[in-house]
Amino acid sequence: MAYVSQKQPKQSQKPVMDDPDFDVLLDPGLIRSARMIYTTYYEVHPELVQRPLGVAIDRFTHRGKLIFSGKPVLLPQECFVPFSQIESDLYA
Repeated sequence: MAYVSQKQPKQSQKPVMDDPDFDVLLDPGLIRSARMIYTTYYEVHPELVQRPLGVAIDRFTHRGKLIFSGKPVLLPQECFVPFSQIESDLYA
């Protein structure tokens, strides 16, 4: 029998959620909605070249806002979709 060790944060280390290698699995529908929000924004504002950090999106209504700076403060029903997950299928 083989056991897999899990990454446990120590008190002196930063939490696993802050680890850039930590990937959160999101609903594909949320990622699709976040991609549509970004695409619409880009089509309306093609002169703006600033890359967003991601999209704060409501899990139930799929309404969201692009986040450009800082850490987003999310409501309980919201989640954050990082731009890396949005752009992975934009150029495919």
